[in-house]
Amino acid sequence: MVKGYEVVIGLEVHAELNTDSKIYCSCKNQFGLEVNSQVCPICMGMPGTLPTLNKKVVDYAIRMGHALNCSINRVCKQDRKNYFYPDLPKAYQISQAEVPLCENGYVDILVDGEERRIGVTRIHIEEDAGKLLHSDKFDGVSLVDLNRCGVPLIEIVSEPDMRSSKEAHVYLETLKSILQYLGICDCKMQEGSIRCDVNVSVHKPGEPMGTRSEMKNVNSFSAAVRGIDYEVERQISVLEAGGTIVQETRRWDDVKGISTSMRSKEDAQDYRYFPEPDLLTIVVEQERVDELKATIPELPNIKILRYVKEFGLNIKDATFIAESVELAGFFDACMAKGRFGAKCYTTWILGELVKFMNETGKTLADTKLTPENLTDLAEVIENKTISNAGGKKVFAVILNEDKPVAEIIKEQGLAQVSDDSVLEKIADEVLAANEKSVNDYKGGKTNALGYLVGQCMKASKGKANPGKMKEIILKKIGE
Repeated sequence: MVKGYEVVIGLEVHAELNTDSKIYCSCKNQFGLEVNSQVCPICMGMPGTLPTLNKKVVDYAIRMGHALNCSINRVCKQDRKNYFYPDLPKAYQISQAEVPLCENGYVDILVDGEERRIGVTRIHIEEDAGKLLHSDKFDGVSLVDLNRCGVPLIEIVSEPDMRSSKEAHVYLETLKSILQYLGICDCKMQEGSIRCDVNVSVHKPGEPMGTRSEMKNVNSFSAAVRGIDYEVERQISVLEAGGTIVQETRRWDDVKGISTSMRSKEDAQDYRYFPEPDLLTIVVEQERVDELKATIPELPNIKILRYVKEFGLNIKDATFIAESVELAGFFDACMAKGRFGAKCYTTWILGELVKFMNETGKTLADTKLTPENLTDLAEVIENKTISNAGGKKVFAVILNEDKPVAEIIKEQGLAQVSDDSVLEKIADEVLAANEKSVNDYKGGKTNALGYLVGQCMKASKGKANPGKMKEIILKKIGE
């Protein structure tokens, strides 16, 4: 609820599929190439050309449909969506209208510890349009790059089930991580690989749904959050002033933090959809549908819930690990050993490993770290063979060198000293040299104990078992 109004949000997410070639021709599907270098008569919309559907696009869409619990329409068609815009040379886009490839699905997300189910209306395949280029050096005109024409897309349309910008953000992040887990989209927002249109409406509780507006040009998930919050406030202000909300398409300007009207919102009939006459009906055998379903791994949203419920991770840590295919695979392999609790591993993964990756720009695959040597490290720390400080030194080595943990400990002399006679001798020397700190502790200054333990650790060159050292000092002071 915002100022007594209920917020209703639906999202249309467009994900570019990372196939080698475009959806209806053999032109290369690759970002950043020379302007208009990856075009042919088909994707340029020349008269008399005939498209041919890329089979992998259908496979990718079905895999995403399975991941979002959709029913798969094994028989469907493609349609022409007619509209005129300079970056669409054919003046129509090949898409799907009445019968999409996938429909009636859902995805479960976790928001502030609460599980939420967001409905997925449909997933359909379509071709991308070109890209308009605006620059002062073009003498006041815009040019068009058609390299993006015909790049394969799936459009994922949600039900209007989200009630806040935070829910929308979690939903978007969830879709992004699922796409990456499936390996069907690189999700590079800076390259336009994944984009979304945002539909927002507000209404008083108990009243019918409000009139929605759609925001275009939302180029990041954080921009989607800002755009939603702005649009909610704008619509409420209009209604509170006695006005009415117009069904329209608006452009989000993230620099100015405002949305501006582009045009009245088209309904389906405005696009004059009709079956694409140059393409055959799509028919997918049930055997193929089942084969594709078998390729779906455990998905990140499911992992997050499992990590929280089974391993006791907090949502932040669970999300960070689960949304990385690499880190999640590594963590799962560690836990599968059944040797230690999750905390033993997450401390290193989310601490030292992520720090190393951020500082060096390397990935986990660039290191020598394995579930086996991390488990060995956890064991020697758990049984007090080395200290936590010594553990960090070992970890730094196993990131870069393929050496057994025991060998590194021996080479660097990191094994803790736990022999009582050796530790008692160190304690006697430190206590004799720090009589004032001893008297301070006896006088109630408990922080003096930490100082004395620290001096013992220093005298042992960090090799003393700090737990035992503390026990011995307390015992001797008491005597």
